[in-house]
Amino acid sequence: MRLSELGQKEIVNLNNGGRLGLILDSDFLVSEDTGKIISLLVPEKRLSFKLFGLDSNGFEIPWNTIRKIGYDMIIIELD
Repeated sequence: MRLSELGQKEIVNLNNGGRLGLILDSDFLVSEDTGKIISLLVPEKRLSFKLFGLDSNGFEIPWNTIRKIGYDMIIIELD
């Protein structure tokens, strides 16, 4: 699957059904040695807050917590 195909997929937590955002709003942490994705960096606040200069650290989703990449969503398993 190409990275461009992931963009519109929504990230959903299997354990609580929480919607964490879209892949296109996230950044990827990539290993310099192997080129493999280590984790997703998902912003905590919506884009509208960033317009006013309020930046949030967000949270990190380890790549190994991804359980399924479907047609329109990515299912992760986080506690």
